[in-house]
Amino acid sequence: MSISIKDVKKGTRVMLRNGWEAKVEDNTVNSQTRTCTVYGAFTEMGSVYTTDIVEAKMVDGSWHVVTHTPTQLKAAQTRTGFGF
Repeated sequence: MSISIKDVKKGTRVMLRNGWEAKVEDNTVNSQTRTCTVYGAFTEMGSVYTTDIVEAKMVDGSWHVVTHTPTQLKAAQTRTGFGF
């Protein structure tokens, strides 16, 4: 099952492309980045590209694949071209 990135709200636990978990800290829906607390090697807060969010944990504890808007996917391709 999948969920749109626009349906990922503040407080949602997400899985990032690199395998780390994060908690979304804002309700911005039409942006290239989201503010998240990332639980990786260190716990830190910062901006995360929306296309780096690959799964979201629902209230029932199940993980759903996140789908992105065409604009976000195009921006990700542009960043890849620049080496990011």
